[in-house]
Amino acid sequence: MRILVTGGAGFIGSNLIHYLLGEASDELGIKIEKVINLDKLTYAGNPQNLAAIENDPRYQFVHGDIGDAELIQKTLQENDITAVMHLAAESHVDRSIEAPEEFIMTNFVGTFQMLHAANAHHQQRVEQGKGDDFRFLHVSTDEVYGSLSMTDPAFCETTPYAPNSPYSASKAGSDHLVRSYFHTFKLPVVTTNCSNNYGPFQFPEKLIPLMISKARRGEKLPVYGDGSNVRDWLFVKDHCRGLALSLVRGRLGEVYNIGGKCEMKNIDVVRAIISAVNELQSDSENIDVDAMIEFVTDRPGHDHRYAINCSKIENELGWQPKENFTSGLLETVKWYFDNDDWSSAVEQGTYQGQRLGI
Repeated sequence: MRILVTGGAGFIGSNLIHYLLGEASDELGIKIEKVINLDKLTYAGNPQNLAAIENDPRYQFVHGDIGDAELIQKTLQENDITAVMHLAAESHVDRSIEAPEEFIMTNFVGTFQMLHAANAHHQQRVEQGKGDDFRFLHVSTDEVYGSLSMTDPAFCETTPYAPNSPYSASKAGSDHLVRSYFHTFKLPVVTTNCSNNYGPFQFPEKLIPLMISKARRGEKLPVYGDGSNVRDWLFVKDHCRGLALSLVRGRLGEVYNIGGKCEMKNIDVVRAIISAVNELQSDSENIDVDAMIEFVTDRPGHDHRYAINCSKIENELGWQPKENFTSGLLETVKWYFDNDDWSSAVEQGTYQGQRLGI
């Protein structure tokens, strides 16, 4: 396989590339000849995430925008790409409230450009007699389904869409575009919708790395509302395994929901983070939970609960999460403790100088 990953310098994308160039070949029984990472390197794209494999001869980085139709087509054709794993997206809800246009342009228009170029590339490969083995994996989110009450059943692949933020609306639109390219143009697509990811390399604006950082510095830990909002937490390495399985073995035109089977209230997640940080620090540095948590004004349109029913990918593809929240969180906190240089560079913005050659 020759795989084009979009957004591969981001959190999930970089973990995915590490997996593709690591355990994936043995676990999936396939040969991965090449992985090309197409990334615009916005604020969340960090080349340091891939420093460990940047000299691997199977890896290539292309600095570019998924909105650049000419670049996409050139990258697909020159490398005779056999699979696209489309992860490039603006993903932070708070940012989508402040600047929704960027989300529409990247998540919706950018996905259109990827689909349009991939469709032309696929048709060309078929006409050239190279076979019909091309695949396009579109990576989306559970937020497209809207919000659940505490008694509602978990989201499944047939749950009606009801996005409540500019971010989730832009992703919902992109999901519909992917579906249309399958039914109209017969583009071989698979879509995945995941729950909240956490793990190494996550940008520190997100809940878990933000709280780890603040807890270690002894700062107040801001929690929206009363902390009762519920999320289903998925360790990023488990997600990457699910993505690769969906690409290789998923039924074309189908949707697979990938969840961690771990619903938790935000306040309980924060308490668990404090406990894990305390476990790794000396006793003299232990944090007083009640003194550190600070409830702040809830954000607009804050969905109350997300939950994923992932029985379809379990039954069809044999995927199961390997990590529970306790084990995954401890591994995550240890990673941030062991990678202070990475965290410091991100927080100070110095990685941006590196990426731009400044």
